[in-house]
Amino acid sequence: MPPGKQCDTVFGMAHPWWVNLLIAVPFISYFFWRREPILITKRHLLASALFAASFGVVEGMVVVYLRAVLAAAAGYGASLFAVAQFSRNFNPAMQESAVLPVSLLKVEVCREAATILMLITVALLGALNRPGRWAMFLWTFAIWDLTYYATLCATIRWPSSLTDPDVLFLIPLPWISPVWFPLLVSTLCIVAVLQSRRSILHHGDIDTR
Repeated sequence: MPPGKQCDTVFGMAHPWWVNLLIAVPFISYFFWRREPILITKRHLLASALFAASFGVVEGMVVVYLRAVLAAAAGYGASLFAVAQFSRNFNPAMQESAVLPVSLLKVEVCREAATILMLITVALLGALNRPGRWAMFLWTFAIWDLTYYATLCATIRWPSSLTDPDVLFLIPLPWISPVWFPLLVSTLCIVAVLQSRRSILHHGDIDTR
């Protein structure tokens, strides 16, 4: 990766450039939800949150196992302490750190696609209208994402800083940003969903128990 892009990634700019537009998603969604309410029951909201959090833990553990393999191959060992040491020196956003062969990268792309499909499925099952399904997708995605990073932090102490760069997705090409960016977007999505549902309950027009 060119030096300029490395600097931009650390200090705030995600790559490709359009990844930065994700910050607008919760605001635009909230605007439309004010016009057409989201229909999600409290029970479905809690159940989907439990699913998303559990899924985030699983996702985080998969990354821990993957980094354990890479750490062992690099001579660090395979214990959690060794993986934590390896992670401090491992920059997934740098081209020279991309040690996986192309065949395994294809497997990773398939895993990412399956992850999104699982979250879409939950959204389709857990809401009663189109705005609700979109809200449910953002809700589960955000909780999954936050729990994923929390799991990594609790197990291997990574990221060590909110400015650490990370590869968010590989579809259709690598999305690279500092860690604070997906955390912020996910938090805003959760707030937008909760605030929209609160507005519905305040008006008392729809039963969302």
